[in-house]
Amino acid sequence: MKPACSIIIRTFNEEKHIKATIENKLMLDYPKEKMEIIVISDGSDDDTDTIVRSFADRGVRLIRQEPRQGKTSAINLAVPQAKGEILIFSDANSIYDQKALSHLLQNFADPEVGYVTGKMIYVNPDGTTVGDGCSMYMKYENLLRDFETRLGSVVGVDGGIDAVRKSLYKPMRSDQLPDFVLPLKVVEQGFRVVYEPAALLREEALKHAEDEYRMRVRVSLRALWALWDMRALFDFTRFGVFAWQLFSHKLLRYLGIVFMFMAYTGNMLIARKGRIYSVFLLIQSIFYAAAWFAHQLEKRGRPTRWLYIPYYFTLINVAAGQALLRFLRGEKQVLWTPRKG
Repeated sequence: MKPACSIIIRTFNEEKHIKATIENKLMLDYPKEKMEIIVISDGSDDDTDTIVRSFADRGVRLIRQEPRQGKTSAINLAVPQAKGEILIFSDANSIYDQKALSHLLQNFADPEVGYVTGKMIYVNPDGTTVGDGCSMYMKYENLLRDFETRLGSVVGVDGGIDAVRKSLYKPMRSDQLPDFVLPLKVVEQGFRVVYEPAALLREEALKHAEDEYRMRVRVSLRALWALWDMRALFDFTRFGVFAWQLFSHKLLRYLGIVFMFMAYTGNMLIARKGRIYSVFLLIQSIFYAAAWFAHQLEKRGRPTRWLYIPYYFTLINVAAGQALLRFLRGEKQVLWTPRKG
């Protein structure tokens, strides 16, 4: 028997995307009597609310959060009003494959599964270097999630196509990253978080490096705080393999810029000690020079797909470095503007 579900769409000033997103959810291949759609508007001051209200006769519910308090507070407000036993989280620009919901929810037939994440596919119709890098990054992430599901639980999810048992939902502080903290709370309760590659979500990649950089700084900062808040999960005696996954997949990733800096400066200091060190220093220098060159081409409106790997790799690690500095200063971020992609 298919479970009843509530699709919760988080919005702030999404008049450009919200109509298409609601229409997409209404057309999903899932029994309509088993599905409700809730749109939570976080203090929107454009036409988002008006557009949502136009779907009221088709069962779409609007909840308004006033004043604006951020994505996490919006979810906390919407969940108690949801009727479904399974909660689905969607962004305002998330377009699901027609059968995505069915594929996502079938995993809950396993009583050990508490949280399911789908497969994000970034499309890059404009052929930007940043867009190519973003697409490549998600392919890598999806591959890791597939492996981690076989081990037990994934440590990273995509907030645009996630599902959780309502009984396992735990309210979060407004500064916490729901896409990260909530699945960790599910693991903490003894349930699995799994990846469903057949549940497809397509979003357009960001086109400009500045937008991608700001987004990566924000996500990295909130992820670092999430790791700090959920640091009990690093206990190898209690969580075993998952603790190792969390340490290697997440913590070391956000600290990557530290190791990059150490490797480069270390090579500079020992370059004269042997030819092998000089070769490695040359390779590193070419890699970072390629990233800088790609950035200059991007700024001049002449993106090149040949250099997207060094460019995007450097971009996300420098962004994580800035986030690390902000974290060490005790800074937090609750509010932000929607993605432009």
